[in-house]
Amino acid sequence: MSIVVQKFGGTSVGSPERIRHVAGIVARTVSEGHQVVVVVSAMGHTTDELVKLAGSISRKPSAREMDMLLSTGEQVSIALLAMALHERGHRARSFTGWQAGIRTDDVNGKATVRDVLPVSVIRSLERGEIPIVAGFQGISPDGEITTLGRGGSDTTAVVLAAALKADRCEIYTDVTGVFTADPRVVPAARKMDEISYEEMLELAHLGAGVLHPRSVETALLHGVPLFVRSSFQDEPGTLVKEENQMESTLNVRGIAHDLHVARIKVLGLPNRVDTLPRLFGLLAEKHINVDIIVQSEHDRERVDVSFSVDENEEHRVRDVLESARDHLGFERILTESGLAKVSAVGVGMITRPGVAATMFNALSEAGIHVKMVSTSDIKISCVVDRDRAVEAANVLHEAFGLGVDHAAVSNR
Repeated sequence: MSIVVQKFGGTSVGSPERIRHVAGIVARTVSEGHQVVVVVSAMGHTTDELVKLAGSISRKPSAREMDMLLSTGEQVSIALLAMALHERGHRARSFTGWQAGIRTDDVNGKATVRDVLPVSVIRSLERGEIPIVAGFQGISPDGEITTLGRGGSDTTAVVLAAALKADRCEIYTDVTGVFTADPRVVPAARKMDEISYEEMLELAHLGAGVLHPRSVETALLHGVPLFVRSSFQDEPGTLVKEENQMESTLNVRGIAHDLHVARIKVLGLPNRVDTLPRLFGLLAEKHINVDIIVQSEHDRERVDVSFSVDENEEHRVRDVLESARDHLGFERILTESGLAKVSAVGVGMITRPGVAATMFNALSEAGIHVKMVSTSDIKISCVVDRDRAVEAANVLHEAFGLGVDHAAVSNR
């Protein structure tokens, strides 16, 4: 009997009616002859409400206690869904992340899954039950509750699917699949039937919120087929899988945008071979993710380094760097917020030139100024002013012909 892991996001379990609807989806899958393991997020905006509640008590709550608090949201969901399945006559049992064997490192708020020992989940399946696992959480080596960061329930679902050798992992959300761009801001965006792991990973990292990047990384590593489907519409959704060589004839498969970007400029750093390791090693120690990096030389003595970070990290980055001014030896720091990143992604870029030219020409013709650029084999990202980001996404979507049938276009 095949194992299917099904994950339901916060909107999918946002009310008692929706929880009962999810129970119906799970029950239908069981009736088709599958063993089902369910992963759920907290209901609706519960996590946001808990964060707000913590802020009303403490201006700077400890990371440990925040994990303790935020982990309760998913525990409400798993218990209620188990009850809904009981009402349908199914045997179901809820599990917290640590009960399900999700073992992480000890980084509060951004923990990484290190291992999965799903002994309790397997025993539950053997008893003919439907295990319902709380997403977003695990346990550290010291027995402390940890959370995986926003979108971590996707990661929980995929690591469980990998550990259980599941036939597939279905991610249910409020959209019908993966689109060529965010349909909320690009009206011409079109749902894709399939997309490669590599392309989906880039889109997820670059702002496409439909899947958590770590979940795609895990699926790629373990070869777990991912289906992105709607909880509210009975449609096939999008399959995330190994690259199909036929698909790579398309230079660009999707456009992503991230509206929360800040640029940090560290001016007058010593021009030494150990300058960059010192600078970015310091940020890595504080678990601050850095994206686009640009270095320019003043002369033989000094260099400037610019890089982008999530806008929420801007003030923390400044504090970290200012506290290490003597160690790093820079002259001053400049920060700029109100920026966004717009990216084009596609495996076809590897072998076909001209994508960058098309991208820059389209943005130039629209009068959109590019402030930073980053490239890889399958993506090009541009940092632009935030108030032009949505326009940029639409301009690029049109420039690469993504709003029409792929069979009718070979984008430039």
